[in-house]
Amino acid sequence: MLARCLSALQKSLYDNWECIVVDDGSTDNSLHIAHQYGVRAISGSPTHGGPARARNLGAHMAHGDLLFFLDADVAVTPGTISHAVATMTSDPHLAACFGSYDDNPSERNFLSQYRNLLHHYVHQTSNVDATTFWSGCGMIRREIFWEMGGFDTKTFTRPSIEDIDLGYRLRHAGYQIRLEKLLLVQHMKRWTAKNMIVTDIRDRALPWTRLIVEDGMLPNDLNLQTAQRLSTAVTFCTIAVLAESLFWWPPLLFLPLLLLVLLRLNQDFYAFLQEKCGWRFALMAIPWHWLHFFYSGLSFIGGVLWYGVIRMVLQMVKPIRPYLPWQPPSS
Repeated sequence: MLARCLSALQKSLYDNWECIVVDDGSTDNSLHIAHQYGVRAISGSPTHGGPARARNLGAHMAHGDLLFFLDADVAVTPGTISHAVATMTSDPHLAACFGSYDDNPSERNFLSQYRNLLHHYVHQTSNVDATTFWSGCGMIRREIFWEMGGFDTKTFTRPSIEDIDLGYRLRHAGYQIRLEKLLLVQHMKRWTAKNMIVTDIRDRALPWTRLIVEDGMLPNDLNLQTAQRLSTAVTFCTIAVLAESLFWWPPLLFLPLLLLVLLRLNQDFYAFLQEKCGWRFALMAIPWHWLHFFYSGLSFIGGVLWYGVIRMVLQMVKPIRPYLPWQPPSS
């Protein structure tokens, strides 16, 4: 994927840019591939430090006023860099912008197609005035990036939500972030059931829940839109009905209604899948979509309880300032 990523970059129509590849303790021939394409290749560490550290290292080496972060498993179009630069230069008040995956992922297996189309749809139907940032294809002003301290390398030592965290900090500082919906890149990752579920729970839902608990804000954006929250609640109600029906059948009478509500809440997404890949694909995607609501919601509830308890305990065990007896002021 790295070779395809760099090959696509070489076809860029924009001239005034440099490409820096940071090797995060790889054990393959990534550095050799990078050198073949004539880019600046940096070996950060013999051990994995995570994308946050690698991106910060690359940003330290960069010369430009605009930092454009790309994942190694995406392929840009010839106009991608020009588009991102034009977005940033057209609005001097804009701190950062990011795009999304296109609707034509390179991997053709069902889960890769479904997963990438879900990402594309969510981004394309979200607010242009974003509350977060995405480093898969995102540009930020260099000065503001370092004002924020870059990506958090202490909290995020593996691929996670280090970019979402940066976006939250940008918005808290009063900066504007734009979701540029026409800034599209092709995703080349192959998704399987295992890596999809593990990634969603370990690297997305749980750390994002921790961020929400610490931040005290639940934005109505991207995967946290109102329809997503309602769908998660209805999914839990559906599971509760099925569990109850094991002991008492009448709750099953509510099952058709709950399923219709789930279909209604997500009908636009399912229509989008049908338009792109046909009815069979859309029908196959529905149970996976509902499963996503279930384990994401379960992770959120567990995360709120876990991180909420941790915060409460830390508040309780904070050292109490020792009592100092009153003494008269010295003359």
